[in-house]
Amino acid sequence: MSDRAQASGYGGGREPLVGIAMGSQSDLETMRGAAEVLDEFAIPYELRIVSAHRTPQEMLEYGETAADRGLRVLIAGGGAAHLPGMMASWADLPVIGVPAESASPVKDLGSLLSISQMPAGVPVAGMAVGRAGAVNAAILAATILGAFDERIHENVVRYRRALAAESQGYDQRLREEGVGAFLDASGAVRDPRG
Repeated sequence: MSDRAQASGYGGGREPLVGIAMGSQSDLETMRGAAEVLDEFAIPYELRIVSAHRTPQEMLEYGETAADRGLRVLIAGGGAAHLPGMMASWADLPVIGVPAESASPVKDLGSLLSISQMPAGVPVAGMAVGRAGAVNAAILAATILGAFDERIHENVVRYRRALAAESQGYDQRLREEGVGAFLDASGAVRDPRG
């Protein structure tokens, strides 16, 4: 995510298609994963802090005006369902909810469960907790946009093929090297995307 993206959103002069909203600055490290994936897909986005609790009027205006401003998908993240749920109630757009990671596993679980328990008629697509959820939210947003934009669709297909090739490469190395050598050469095996 570039410095410009942190301030005003990626786009190279193009209007943003995705809005990334978070409840507070402490959610930025989690939501950064979504911004990085959208950068990779060259999908213009905006990044905002709009709290359902601290700035409810700004949050309401953000959701109400999102479609008129050209946004097509919203990604909303935070420590509870309030922001994604309120965005879904005000914006006539798909909303993807990302539970932000916290120091408390109880809070993480509470956030995840509350996002998944939206009432009928106010859908929020719930993702995993933390960075993996933010990355998947951006991939889902790209997939939604790709249904109507061939360039974005092709980028999503390329991304998924690259993931498959990477996984196949790891499998091949594991079979050739064995567990011990594979782990020694790889260090701690961790998915860099989340």
